[in-house]
Amino acid sequence: MILIETHKVKNNIAKIRFQEYAVGIFNTIPTKSGIKKALKKKLILIDKEMATTAKYITGGEHIELFEAEESVNYSRLKLTLEVIFEDDYLAIINKPAGVLVSGNKFVTIANALSQNLNKSTQLDAVNPKPVHRLDYPTSGLLVIGKTSSAILKLNKLFEEKKIQKTYLAITIGQMNAKGFINSLVDNKTAFSEYTVLKSVKSERFNYLNLVKLTPKTGRKHQLRKHLLSIKNPILGDKDYFIEDKVLKGKGLFLHASALNFTHPFTKKDFSIAIDLPKKFLKIFNPQEK
Repeated sequence: MILIETHKVKNNIAKIRFQEYAVGIFNTIPTKSGIKKALKKKLILIDKEMATTAKYITGGEHIELFEAEESVNYSRLKLTLEVIFEDDYLAIINKPAGVLVSGNKFVTIANALSQNLNKSTQLDAVNPKPVHRLDYPTSGLLVIGKTSSAILKLNKLFEEKKIQKTYLAITIGQMNAKGFINSLVDNKTAFSEYTVLKSVKSERFNYLNLVKLTPKTGRKHQLRKHLLSIKNPILGDKDYFIEDKVLKGKGLFLHASALNFTHPFTKKDFSIAIDLPKKFLKIFNPQEK
């Protein structure tokens, strides 16, 4: 294992369970769920002993966070990524559809980052990590942190909804010109805005629409579930669909097309947009009005 961060607990603090105390003490793992995962993987030592979920902190402990040395040689993974922006703190890539962002698979965006990005020269440089998710079938802009402080600050920007994401999708069926969807997702409040940019008649689907989507919350599969809830599912969606209205073999027509935020270190305002994938252009040609 490789030591990546240490923390010294102040003396005479009130007794507290470690997994509660540890939230926020590490730059690379700012969340409670992250701490739990590190404990499960046995990556945390407290006074040179393996930490567990049963451990309590009483004061004066020396805590060490490690990173596992990968048993798989990811240099064998050949996955070229389109890098839209990169500096010493963060990067923005164009994620291809049909690739996992992270997880236990060999072919993931996370495993391909080190071969596509330059290593940061900052003192807190870490292996580059995605700081948010895009579904497996979704393409588009993905933000990557290259230092522990960048990962922490980018996570905070997402939590405070200071990074605005815009998606483009092709949806099925006749729609209002614009709308606001506020139906629950997994029993949690969720809000999405949409604007129809263009519509065409379709023999099979009645209408197909090029739609701009702006999620105001970040629930899992939010846009896909919201559009199904108004009976305008996304073309190619095999999970959230209307019977007999599934397009097979072309993938999901959902694309993370734009990002707007302020760089957490340079304070430069970013407004980044990328073109539609080719499969979108076969239905909506930008040359046509």
